[in-house]
Amino acid sequence: MSFSMTGYGQSSLQFGGYKITFEVKSVNNRYCEVVLRMPRDWMVYEDMLRKLVQEHIRRGRVDVIINREVAEDAASLQVLNRPAVKAYLEAAEALRSEFGMDGELTLRDILSIPGIMELKEEPSAVTAGSAEECSGMLEQGLTQSLQSLLQMRAREGTHLAADLSDRLVHLEELHAAMVAVAPVVVSEYRDKLRQRLSELNDGTFPFEEHKFGMEMAIFADRCNIDEELTRLYSHFEQCRALLSGSGPAGRKLDFLIQEMNRETNTIGSKCNHLTLVNLTLEMKAELEKIREQAANIE
Repeated sequence: MSFSMTGYGQSSLQFGGYKITFEVKSVNNRYCEVVLRMPRDWMVYEDMLRKLVQEHIRRGRVDVIINREVAEDAASLQVLNRPAVKAYLEAAEALRSEFGMDGELTLRDILSIPGIMELKEEPSAVTAGSAEECSGMLEQGLTQSLQSLLQMRAREGTHLAADLSDRLVHLEELHAAMVAVAPVVVSEYRDKLRQRLSELNDGTFPFEEHKFGMEMAIFADRCNIDEELTRLYSHFEQCRALLSGSGPAGRKLDFLIQEMNRETNTIGSKCNHLTLVNLTLEMKAELEKIREQAANIE
């Protein structure tokens, strides 16, 4: 199954009088980059949480946001932190008197300061609980949000894989048209060249079949695209195998698309036929669309 690198997951749980919310967002990235934002006193669990994310996500930038707020049922236990209020007011007065700064602290300003309201009794599971309890809680919450994220990435990845499969069908149709046209390039060039020489021949020079045959042999070798067509077909098959596989396919798809572009460019430089030129241009345009879509796959 193919996974998109774009997704969002969320979960929440109650722990020690607090509501803990987990948000996980992922976007495209060449590697697996994990960015964690959480309360400072939980930073000791950063390595554990980072490894947990990397066990689920192989590629993409993943932003993990963990918030902690007092649960509704514990809100009645909050009281005013009077020493903190006094300290802020004294600091404001010092700024006015020493530095001549203007402005007044309002009630709204005071209440918006972190730590102004505190619990009568701090939840023991958060402040003094064992590291094992806190680690287990963080692992549980993050795992739930990661599962939600993976479900979204899987749904989008399914749509991306279906779109890429349809575009591969179009590439195969263009490839089949190239295979049909390639054998007649030499014969058409031979007929046109023979006709042109007949029109130019006024009887002053002999027509040498041997030299004509050598010229045709050189032209046939120069415009032969059998190898490029064979490699293109092989790349199509590998792309289908990657899209139907279970592992990360993004980087390999990117490499295969580069190779298909290279083969298409070679065909364009070799072909001396209007139909092949048009088919080559159409294939390059389709490959560019595929490249843009494949950039979203893990």
